[in-house]
Amino acid sequence: MIPFLVYIAIFVAAFYVVSYIAQKTAKRDYTSLKTVTFGDESAVRSNRAASFISIVTLFVIWGAFTGSKMLPGFMHAPGPFFGDTSFTYTAEANGQRDDAEVHFRVHRPDETPEPIEIDPGEGFAKNDSELVVAWRSKLLRVDRNDEISKSDGATVVAINGEPIAPGGSVAVNGGIVTLSDKGTPSFEPDSGLQMEPIWLPSPEGVVLRTVEIASTGFQGSTLWEHLGFSLYRVLLGFLCGALVGIPLGYAMGLSDWFRGWFDPIVEFMRPVPPLALIPLVIIWAGIGETGKIILLFLAALWIMAISARSGVSGVKISKVHAAYSLGASKWQIMRHVIIPNSLPEIFTGARVAMGVCWGTVVAAELVAAEKGAGKMIVAASKFQNTDIVIMGIILIGIIGFGIDVLMRYAEKILVPWKGKG
Repeated sequence: MIPFLVYIAIFVAAFYVVSYIAQKTAKRDYTSLKTVTFGDESAVRSNRAASFISIVTLFVIWGAFTGSKMLPGFMHAPGPFFGDTSFTYTAEANGQRDDAEVHFRVHRPDETPEPIEIDPGEGFAKNDSELVVAWRSKLLRVDRNDEISKSDGATVVAINGEPIAPGGSVAVNGGIVTLSDKGTPSFEPDSGLQMEPIWLPSPEGVVLRTVEIASTGFQGSTLWEHLGFSLYRVLLGFLCGALVGIPLGYAMGLSDWFRGWFDPIVEFMRPVPPLALIPLVIIWAGIGETGKIILLFLAALWIMAISARSGVSGVKISKVHAAYSLGASKWQIMRHVIIPNSLPEIFTGARVAMGVCWGTVVAAELVAAEKGAGKMIVAASKFQNTDIVIMGIILIGIIGFGIDVLMRYAEKILVPWKGKG
């Protein structure tokens, strides 16, 4: 919740700062005084400053809440407690009381520090020491070395002089001590606001693991083989879906019969998530490569069909009438009016379908895949290798974004009339 609020605060602050700077540095000419025309797609451009600040903000929040060494210390969120601490407990037995100290050494999960040497002290309650992993709690049997144990009637009645009952808690230096329902103290060190590496590793941890996997591979395959197989499956499944879906969409947009015949099927299958089809695909095509391609094909098919149908239906009738009035044949209208004016919708659908295919490939590679980014992510998750999981997610996102950029560039070259009426 706190990282989200920080993100919102930076978003709002950056918006006003960039807007103020742009207003002060803008040229005062006729073009700058024009207002945005709503509905004109070409009038809205991506703000490069906003894109840059957005990426930097995500990186800073990630680094701040993981204690990244890439950021200066003052930018870090409050971290967990590390080091030595102690508290005093008061034990009561047979009408008498005695105090003893418990010493803790809180260490990082990847460290194995030396135990604390202590003097047991005098009295029936003896001093204790324990090693505690940060972000973890430690249940301490303080009576294990006491002369009078809990089974003999000894009970803990106070922590640092503050009375405590079963279920109660007392704040101590470096953490909180809670007395269990059975009267056993449990020490939980302060966790701060930083995430534990097993849940969210730091940026440099992911970078180092990426370099390691790129050089040594993962589960018998190189990183490039994993990514290459996923890219091959996505592209092949998408192309198959486009080759079938686009003609189907055109037919539904141009023919009442085709529209009536296929519309119930398309509209029925469109909301069905591709993941729900995995059991059926396994039954039909087995667990080999064919089943994965079929699943990705189905993920892209309905999106491409609907986008092509929408593109055809959105062609302005005035353009068709103008072409007829100039003596154009049906094929010429199809070639010079229908297809050019439907291409923007098709490209938009292609970008959406490619994103869905990338999202589906992870599930597709769950089915007995030996190579692939999804296979790598799933295998890493079983061993709680969060850095490999995040690495795979980032690489999939980068490749997907790269494909989207290429498709937008191709759209700009092939459909220069988009957004210009």
